[in-house]
Amino acid sequence: MTWWRGSLRAETGILAAAGLALTLAWAATGAGHFWPGWVWFALSVVLGLQWSVHWALGAREGRRLLAAQAAVSLVIFAADVMIWLLSGFGTFWPAWPAVVLGFLLGLHLWLVRRPPRSRERALEERVDVLTRTRSGALDIQAAELRRIERDLHDGTQARLVSVAMTAGLAEELLRADPEAAAGLLAEVRSTTLAALDDLRTVMRGILPPVLADRGLAGAVEALALNVAIPVTVTVTGSRAGRAPAPVETAVYFAVAECLANVVKHSGADAAWVTLGYGGAGLSAVIGDNGTGGASLSGGTGLPGIDRRLAPFDGTLNVASPVGGPTTVTLEVPCALS
Repeated sequence: MTWWRGSLRAETGILAAAGLALTLAWAATGAGHFWPGWVWFALSVVLGLQWSVHWALGAREGRRLLAAQAAVSLVIFAADVMIWLLSGFGTFWPAWPAVVLGFLLGLHLWLVRRPPRSRERALEERVDVLTRTRSGALDIQAAELRRIERDLHDGTQARLVSVAMTAGLAEELLRADPEAAAGLLAEVRSTTLAALDDLRTVMRGILPPVLADRGLAGAVEALALNVAIPVTVTVTGSRAGRAPAPVETAVYFAVAECLANVVKHSGADAAWVTLGYGGAGLSAVIGDNGTGGASLSGGTGLPGIDRRLAPFDGTLNVASPVGGPTTVTLEVPCALS
C-alpha cells in the first residue's frame, strides 16, 4: 500500500504538471474556447478512480466492496457534474444518474447489514451447539479428573502409605528380629506390586495402551473379550484408515459405556458391535437382545455418551422398543488417515 500511495502521488504530480502546461499553452495561443477543461476532466476522472480504489482497499475487511462502490459512485457523479458544467449548464441532468447510483449504493448497504435470514438461523444454531458442547466437554473433563483423583487416592496412595509404614517396621526389626523383618519386606513387595497394578488400571482409564497399539478396532475386540456376555465385533470398511486419536478415544469409551449398560441393565445374553470406517467418518453400532426400554432421558449413561461425542459434532441415536432389541448408533464425522 505504501509504494502504491507513493506512485499515485507521483502520477498526480505529473498529470497536474501536464494539465498546467496545456493551460499555459492555451493562454499563450490566444485564450479562446477553454479546451484544456476537457483535458483536466479526463485527468481528474482517471486520478479520482485510482484514489477511490486506494481508499476503499484501506477500509475494514468485509466493508471494502461497499467502500469501493461508494467511492466510485462519487467519482462518477462528480464526472457527470463536470460534463454538465463544461457543456454549458442547462437542465441539471446529473441528478438522475445520482438517483440511480444512490439507489444501488443503498441496496448494497441493506444487503451488507441484513444477511439472509436462513444464514442468521444457521449461525445462531451453530453458536448454541458450540456453547453446549463446550460446556459438556468441560463437565466430562472435570468428571474424569475427579475419577482419576479418587482412584489414585483410594487405591495407589493408600497402598503406598501401607508400603511406607511396613518398610518402617521392617527397618526397626531388622536387627532385633531378622525373620520378622523379612516377612514384612515380603509384604512390602506384594503391596508394591498391587500398587503398580492400580496405577496400570488408572492409566488404562486415561488411554488404554491397546488403543494406541492396535487402533480402535483392535481395542474394541479386546474390550469385548472382558464382557460378561458374548460380544460379536464386526468391522466394515478399511482397517487401514485411522481416525484422529481424540476421536478414537471418545468412541472407545462410548462403546465401553454402552457394553457396561448392556451387562447392568438389559438382561441380554448376547451383544454385538459394528464399527464402520467410511469417507464421512467413523460409526459404531452397539446392539443387544435384551428387554429394551433404554432412553436418552433416563439415567446418566447414555446422556453422558452424548456429551462425550458432542465436542466432535458426533451424534447418538437410540432405538430400544420395549421387549428389545436395543440398538445404539454412534456417528462422528472426521477425516481418516
